[in-house]
Amino acid sequence: MRGANQSSVSEFLLLGLSRQPQQQQLLFVLFLSMYLATILGNLLILLAISVDSCLHIPMYFFLSNLSFVDICFSSTTVPKMLTNHLLGTQTISFSGCLTQMFVFMFVDMDNFLLAVMAYDCFVAICHPLHYSTKMTHQLCALLVAGSWVIANLDVLLHTLLMAQLSFCRDNAIPHFFCDAKPLLKLSCHTPPAEVMILFEAGLIMITPFICILASYIRNTCAILRVPFTKGRWKAFSTCESHLAVVSLFYGTIIAVYFNPLSSYLAETDIAAAVMFSVVTPMLNPFIYSLRNKDIKGALGKVLAMNFFLLGNEMG
Repeated sequence: MRGANQSSVSEFLLLGLSRQPQQQQLLFVLFLSMYLATILGNLLILLAISVDSCLHIPMYFFLSNLSFVDICFSSTTVPKMLTNHLLGTQTISFSGCLTQMFVFMFVDMDNFLLAVMAYDCFVAICHPLHYSTKMTHQLCALLVAGSWVIANLDVLLHTLLMAQLSFCRDNAIPHFFCDAKPLLKLSCHTPPAEVMILFEAGLIMITPFICILASYIRNTCAILRVPFTKGRWKAFSTCESHLAVVSLFYGTIIAVYFNPLSSYLAETDIAAAVMFSVVTPMLNPFIYSLRNKDIKGALGKVLAMNFFLLGNEMG
């Protein structure tokens, strides 16, 4: 569909990750496996936190929200790609594309929740004696609710701005979901709208990242003041999982969204997008559980309970 404007565009073509049939089969199995691992891993985290009363503290309240968001985040893109492969189609309607972009607010929620978790780490390390009075249930609920409100308002503005674009080039999107940068590449020259979209997206990503960076600078200063090496390591271990997730998430986000449109390369963009939209949600449960005795203990209880119930049913 060429030479069409926005009003006449009825659908786009999602070209996916590869056009080679053999590679497509392999990618289907790979992405299905990663998606199932994401759902299972994050559901286990949610279940472990919900059944273990020892984990009903702010840190794990935020982690449970992150797990829920990661399930939704992954579900906005991967199922559509898998369905397209099974049905042998590559099309997505214009309204479906905008809907996918709107539901993609979960990337904003990941962004805000990581900032909220960074604040939790900051209070735990820099103000340990006042942690319980500062991180109240009301504040935790307010921080999460505020994140949801801001994420929804931001993605609504983002989607409305994208809906104003005119498309006068090829309607084939070299991606596996509707993302802003490939759509902007297909749009006609509308510099004010493009600048507004990129500025708004950049602002909503940079602000929480700066807050996270500032919190870790304060955390590092506080840890360095601890006189004993063992004490320093114990303080650092409080947030090492969060730091790993932040590095993975923002490293790939920067690779995707903080490059000029003129230097846009579909292959590089897709590889980075796969990392932050598929791989990161899959790895988060493993990162938070591998070195966390509380989570591993709760997961052990959940698995033992399931085996016990299964044994009773079979008996």
